Amino acid sequence: MYRVLVVDDEEPVLDSYVFMLKGCAGFTLAGKARSGFEALKLIHELEPDMVFMDINIPGLDGLEVIADVHKKFPAMIFVLSTAYERFDLAQRAIPLGVFDYLVKPVSKKTFLATLDTVREALQSREAVPAEMETPLQRFMRRTIWKAMGEGEWAAIRAELALPSDRGIVCILESGEAEPVCARLAELVSYKRHCVYDAMLDRGIFLISGELSRGDLEEMLDLALGELPPGGKKFLGLGDLRRGPELYLSCAAALRNLEDRRKQKGSQNHGVQDDERRLFIQLRRKIGAADPAELRKLFALVWGGVFAGQDFNLAKGKMASLFMFLLDDITGCYSNPDETPLFNAAKEIMALKDIAAWEYWSAAAFEKLLNEAALRRSGGPLPLVKAIAYIREYYADSALQLSTAAGAAQVSPAYLSRLFSDQLGTNFVDYLTAFRIEKSEKLIRESGLSIKEIAFAVGFRDPNYFSKIFRKLRGFSPSEFAERVERTG
Repeated sequence: MYRVLVVDDEEPVLDSYVFMLKGCAGFTLAGKARSGFEALKLIHELEPDMVFMDINIPGLDGLEVIADVHKKFPAMIFVLSTAYERFDLAQRAIPLGVFDYLVKPVSKKTFLATLDTVREALQSREAVPAEMETPLQRFMRRTIWKAMGEGEWAAIRAELALPSDRGIVCILESGEAEPVCARLAELVSYKRHCVYDAMLDRGIFLISGELSRGDLEEMLDLALGELPPGGKKFLGLGDLRRGPELYLSCAAALRNLEDRRKQKGSQNHGVQDDERRLFIQLRRKIGAADPAELRKLFALVWGGVFAGQDFNLAKGKMASLFMFLLDDITGCYSNPDETPLFNAAKEIMALKDIAAWEYWSAAAFEKLLNEAALRRSGGPLPLVKAIAYIREYYADSALQLSTAAGAAQVSPAYLSRLFSDQLGTNFVDYLTAFRIEKSEKLIRESGLSIKEIAFAVGFRDPNYFSKIFRKLRGFSPSEFAERVERTG
């Protein structure tokens, strides 16, 4: 059973969410909060699996709350809600890993559909079961962040064999936390007793003993200098505290980490200005310049963003750019009747490495180019929607005029007339030509067999595919593959 915390300052909204939650299998209410500070308190106390978070709440706003806790609870899912859609809020939410963004009033259908998606995400996450955590992991991930009683601290100190009653907490943020933290702990342990735990892009260290913050900082700087170069590393130091008050050292380390990140950020304004200039250039040219030029510019943009930057931060920047480009082309974030072509933020933030990014971004950018070309042609909106639907679902062998008409919200007869009047062709011929075009690309690039390619582009019968290919191109798919191989 997944536990849900609902945060909203309006009592009717709280009651509505709680009522709808009761009708959704697999979820139960963990608690309710009406302000940012109350939400912070309950998140630490209850550790819910997901949080419905209103943005405009008293005290800390919803995004500030998430910014404070999302690194401590990386598996926790946050769904934002607000009374009106603001792109700047969605943009702030992207680097925080927010799962979804709902505009109030939220219908029951939308609410339950969101929970279905959340359930799938929670089930797919490979979180370490609590019973499999080591005592050290349990201490570093949860206990150290809260005030402890003397008896609890004495038991923990004995269990972990900590040599001193006092210590300093340090937090390291790095793109590859596990190997970096392991090496740093090894170097520190030459001089001081050190325990640590790494999770996602952060490691937390407890360095025991009577030591000054200045001496520790000098020692850590030397140790960091011995680590392999590459990637950004930010280290935040707490202050010396007794065990029951180590949570205060955690808080100080987080503040110091944020200060150092901001200080480093101020040194990167030149790089950020270059990024901003390229972003603006791409936005101005999309839909107007030659597609080949736009592809080169896009490669230059993302290459610069990912170079030497934390991978998650780079993904956040590119998610923002894609959302801007989607809005520039379709107006989907300013027109409630316009649906985005795809959920850029959700899809980008799910990518695991640079190879996954390259594969995803190439296809997504082509969608943007195709959509921009369609919009520029000034064709009727139903035709634009139908063509976009074809380009997304051409691989479905069941695709037909009626399904495309349904996507365009017009009758099949009307859509058929649009193809004839606007494009001088019919639906079947347009779809067939598009599938053959895609098959040529696969023959050039994929290494698949002709039979596999036929199925990949929506043909049920490979022999029929070969017949149509020959009819449109003048030679068979196999002959085309031989030409490609000869010409390299």
